[in-house]
Amino acid sequence: MSDGTDTRPRLQANGTDTDTDTAPLTRWVQALAHRLRAFDRRRPLPWDLTVTALWVTVAVLDYTSGGWRTVARNTAAPEPLVLLMSLCFSVPLLWRRTRPVTLLLLMAPVSAANVWTGAVVQVAFLQMIPAFTIGLRLPLRTLAGSGALICLPVTLGAAVVPGADSRQLVSYLWGFVSVALLALVVRTRREYTEALVERAHRLERERDQQAQLSAAAERARIAREMHDIIGHNLSVITSLADGGAYAAARNPERAAQALEAIGTTSRQALTDLRRALGVLSDSAPAADRAPQPSLDDLDTLLTGVREAGLPVRLTTDGTPPSVPASSGHQLTVYRVVQESLTNTLKHAGPDATAEIVLTYTPEGLEVHATDTGGRSLPAQHPNPSGGRGINGMRERAGLYHGTLESGPRPEGGWQTRLRLPLEDPAP
Repeated sequence: MSDGTDTRPRLQANGTDTDTDTAPLTRWVQALAHRLRAFDRRRPLPWDLTVTALWVTVAVLDYTSGGWRTVARNTAAPEPLVLLMSLCFSVPLLWRRTRPVTLLLLMAPVSAANVWTGAVVQVAFLQMIPAFTIGLRLPLRTLAGSGALICLPVTLGAAVVPGADSRQLVSYLWGFVSVALLALVVRTRREYTEALVERAHRLERERDQQAQLSAAAERARIAREMHDIIGHNLSVITSLADGGAYAAARNPERAAQALEAIGTTSRQALTDLRRALGVLSDSAPAADRAPQPSLDDLDTLLTGVREAGLPVRLTTDGTPPSVPASSGHQLTVYRVVQESLTNTLKHAGPDATAEIVLTYTPEGLEVHATDTGGRSLPAQHPNPSGGRGINGMRERAGLYHGTLESGPRPEGGWQTRLRLPLEDPAP
């Protein structure tokens, strides 16, 4: 609800916005204050000397002009003592930031002498400056002790010295309370600002770390896709080329079929590669975004593998769920089958056969890929932990809370078993 105040920007007679006109001045003042604070942090001594010289000048002028007599209870107080007390209240301010408690301890007897002699020099209120520094930097109990150091001499003077004015004690109390509250407000504001800056830096670091993690995950995903697309199709092309070269001298018709299959497989690989790279490119908004392979494309995959010379059989057990699996689950199954057959083409030898069994269970889908190749583990995979293919299959399975096991069969050949829930488990 509005309180009736017009909060719209006010316009001058020439139609300019007054808020816009004051913005450059505000920025200039902020920039100047920032430079002064930076200079003060780098070189505190010049600023301390300037502040101390200012208050020493004020104290000396108050003495030489006789202004202290306008409020003094005893105008006949010795002038050298008045000058000495004025300097004792002003000169130590040079160490107000490094030793504020020591300053108040040194000023306490001078304050008692000020009340006892009746001079009541006004520069005694400079005790509030180290008190402000204490409230800004030191614990609260130290601030309370500084209040006692300031007010105790005045209190004793009001109680002991004949003719002392109790209103001076009230002035000291109000002055100290005001300075203490101001110091606490500035301190709270500073700590709040530092907390905000630290939080901003922490969020910035977390953002950078998250960006690095996201980039690493994206690189891993792209590597899996490139490996599955290029590795499988190159393996099929290699098998077709070897078979075509073998059949060229004996059966030119089969060689021509192999060449045709090589062309078809190459074009399919280029299409898949262009689609993947087109999606990655920001400068290609019209990139082909055809659906990724799914379980319905397994027959096409097996047909290409059979044309490459590997007999493969697909068996499905169980009843598929009424709700189809998500595209991510189906792509994982497709890529695992594709990688298993690619490894068979690469390593199993010319007389190997392969079998893919899809088993639907209430818990999910199990894929069992086997071949009858006669190779051993070192020949099939010299470095099982460093291969991109098996690691990529495990990463795909882990993305959807599945498990993958791959290794040699006791009776010979190789097997890969994928267990994949068709729905993500509840958190």
